[in-house]
Amino acid sequence: MKELKEFSQPRVVAIGGGTGLSTMLRGLKRFTSRITAIVTVADDGGGSGVLRQELGMLPPGDIRNCICALANVEPTMDELMRYRFCEGRLSGQSLGNLMLAALNDIYGSFEEAVRRMSEAFAITGRVLPVTTENVRLMAEFDDGTTVIGESKIAGVKKDTDQRIRRVQLLPERPAAVPAVLEAIEEADFIIIGPGSLYTSIMPNLITDGVAAAIARSDAVKLYIMNVMTQDGETEGYTEVDHVRALFDHSGEKLFDLSLANNMPFPEDVLQAYAAEGAEPVKPCPEQLRKMGVTPHYAPLARISGGLVRHNPDALAREALWLYRAYAQTQVYG
Repeated sequence: MKELKEFSQPRVVAIGGGTGLSTMLRGLKRFTSRITAIVTVADDGGGSGVLRQELGMLPPGDIRNCICALANVEPTMDELMRYRFCEGRLSGQSLGNLMLAALNDIYGSFEEAVRRMSEAFAITGRVLPVTTENVRLMAEFDDGTTVIGESKIAGVKKDTDQRIRRVQLLPERPAAVPAVLEAIEEADFIIIGPGSLYTSIMPNLITDGVAAAIARSDAVKLYIMNVMTQDGETEGYTEVDHVRALFDHSGEKLFDLSLANNMPFPEDVLQAYAAEGAEPVKPCPEQLRKMGVTPHYAPLARISGGLVRHNPDALAREALWLYRAYAQTQVYG
């Protein structure tokens, strides 16, 4: 039985990548300072891909987004961190990526570069790359087609019109950063997602030791569902499809709780998403319970410019409410 915890400041480990993780971190830092973000380094597209190819460094984009989300600096510094050049050879590249590249060159270590930038931006908590190995993501589809490269997966999926059967890292099962496994072991609350199922969340879970550490932990463990399915990755996926993919890939029952949005959307927004092959993730509460996962639903989304996104504050508040409810159950039985 767990000892009584300080419920107001749990040690939170958040696992993912892309915009989903950084969105949640913006909300979490309003409620707790004890945050460790564990971030994928499998990206090979956009500005990150260019730096990866030209400098041989790990992709900085997802890491940069998380540092920005947790930063405590003047608005001008935040704006500079996010600035993307529009012309010349630097077109499409962000200043934050270049800063991480410079620190990587100065200190000769991507992990150290992340730590130094985190200090410079006075972040709440810490950000860790899940591995420091030069990994590539490979996807295999139901028809046997394979593709290597995170940035290529969506395009091939659309061309073949097949579901993703599995993804794996090359080299397979790279070593996790030791601090990642330590953070999971010490966590009171582990949050998986939100984020792209196969390209943001899964690369973390198939890094050696991560899934086993999560399964072994006695922390409260929560999976946050995406609000919408993702064109080129999870078209037609229900809640059960997401959970089954995570359990099958990891070989572990990673969590006992799930959290999903139940806020309805205007018809014009739904039609716009349907035109892109996306829709709200279909709830399957009874099927989830049969898998040993207790589902929870709350209004967690917001609409901005016609785009559906998680509301950072609502998401963090609901997640921490669940933590407190279930942590007390674990303590008192």
